[in-house]
Amino acid sequence: MKIIIHGGFFSESSTNNETKVAKQQALKHIAMQSFQFLKHHSALETVVHAVSLLEDDELFNAGIGSQIQSDGKIRMSAAIMDGDSKKMSGVINVENVKNPVQVAQMLLDSDDKVLGGEGATSFARKLGFEEFSTEIPQRRAEYEAKKAPTGTGTVGCVALDQHGKIAVATSTGGKGFEIPGRISDSATVAGNYASENCGVSCTGVGEDIVSGAVAAKIVTRVNDGFSLKDAFAKTFEELKPFNGFAGAIAIDKQGNVFHQHSHPKMVFASFDGENIVVFD
Repeated sequence: MKIIIHGGFFSESSTNNETKVAKQQALKHIAMQSFQFLKHHSALETVVHAVSLLEDDELFNAGIGSQIQSDGKIRMSAAIMDGDSKKMSGVINVENVKNPVQVAQMLLDSDDKVLGGEGATSFARKLGFEEFSTEIPQRRAEYEAKKAPTGTGTVGCVALDQHGKIAVATSTGGKGFEIPGRISDSATVAGNYASENCGVSCTGVGEDIVSGAVAAKIVTRVNDGFSLKDAFAKTFEELKPFNGFAGAIAIDKQGNVFHQHSHPKMVFASFDGENIVVFD
């Protein structure tokens, strides 16, 4: 059993050491708590649990603390994928829900597995997800000052359970000041993908991750016999011609954990029941 989570790239914490340390401590706590959950739950249940905890922490740009778009509204996206069943589900630009990843989870057994905009929000309301504002004062201040945030943030989790099954979940509050209707990578196979052999969650500039089909390429290459290291290396090499800004975390069926990013300041943590490792 293993788990790895990420909290996106540092933004304001790049120049604020107090925020950086707070994010590291939060990731450490969430990774360890989620591993305890993994002991008694499936990988799929665990990635939803872990990402929900990340969405509930305003230090991260997902759920509470999400960025505000150019029209003053918050729209969030999230997805999950079960490596065993090969099923993926997600919500794109959902509004006023506390945990978008949980709405994505409810779509997994639906015929219509990815919903966007008003349809995603309406689906959440029908299932009893109450209206909840994820705005925090910091984001409103950034918006009112018309100061675009300096980083790109997403949260994600990959888990390998005791039965050898892999799952992945990813959630984002967007990049801030984007055009309403913009679609990020998080609820696509470019940013969130898994098979029985590997699971990958991405963060960075969504447009670059989509252009590079990052998560899907890494997983497909592992399926085809590449090691995690080699799959990452080839995929990230293909980002260089357009200076793609991306980071990714992964676990394969042998329990190997891997991570890579094309620019510094990505924050993530892994835990195997004995060793907790926090990276920046």
